[in-house]
Amino acid sequence: MQASHPPTYSDEALSAWVDGEGSPAERRDVEAWLRTHPDAAARVQAWVRDREALYAACAPVVQEPVPTRLAELVWRPASGLAQVRARLAGWPAWGLAAAAAVLFVGGAVAGAGLAWQWQERAMLARARATSGALASAAGQGWLQRAVFAHSVYTPEPRHAVEVKAQEEHLARWLTRRIETPVKLFDLRAMGFELVGGRLLPDGAGKSAQLMYQDGHGKRVTVYLRKPEPGTDTAFRYEQQGKLGLFYWIDDKTGFALVGELPKERLLAMARSIYDQDATLPAPSLTPPGAAASAAAWASAASAAVAAPPSPPAASGAK
Repeated sequence: MQASHPPTYSDEALSAWVDGEGSPAERRDVEAWLRTHPDAAARVQAWVRDREALYAACAPVVQEPVPTRLAELVWRPASGLAQVRARLAGWPAWGLAAAAAVLFVGGAVAGAGLAWQWQERAMLARARATSGALASAAGQGWLQRAVFAHSVYTPEPRHAVEVKAQEEHLARWLTRRIETPVKLFDLRAMGFELVGGRLLPDGAGKSAQLMYQDGHGKRVTVYLRKPEPGTDTAFRYEQQGKLGLFYWIDDKTGFALVGELPKERLLAMARSIYDQDATLPAPSLTPPGAAASAAAWASAASAAVAAPPSPPAASGAK
């Protein structure tokens, strides 16, 4: 029996889904609904990016120890209070009142000063952490977006891609949109045919997703984006639930291969993509005068004679 989905979900319901709330059945319903509502899916992705950036920026401050002067003010030994009482025992009432006023005003000023110093220190720590932490969050956040996009679009039976593989302008269109070369990799030797691709939001920029499918309907995706300067370029592997993820960065493009496949099969695909990236001709970033035919494209690919660089050793993957 097919589950019935509400016509829409509120932002509160979608936010709860992002936070991992709800029963498994409820979460499946939300995921199914997001697959048919790309605008809402893009909004949810933006929330995930904001959460990652805020956590990365604030985590160093939250974990800081309490400043020593503030701790001493709060945890001052009780013996000091006894000494103060003894010294004030013979004071007249008006003197005690004046002393209390002075202590109140002075304490307020001192407390405000300490609070401001603590706040200033926290602000400086956040400022120091923002450049590195946000860059790190952005560098790793794109991997979460690659996994999310895979989970949203691969189950879609009819609209899994925006432009089908048979349309010759696919590579050129995506290349111009994300401003980095998008090549159509041939994974047929591994049993996977190109289904097509789509354009995706990616932080302040855009990314591309290529989707491949085997004869049993199993799908893998290649997520491509223009990397930020200083992003880690290592060839790595991660496991997120049932999904495996190989990712790496060259001088122009960041790659993330995502699929529910054994690590060895994904590694073989990643190596093939790495090798083909060095040999396949890159689509032009500017609109060509006339579109090249698919036969000419294939001929140029087979005629490439540049020897591809060796990919990193498999032992370098996590």
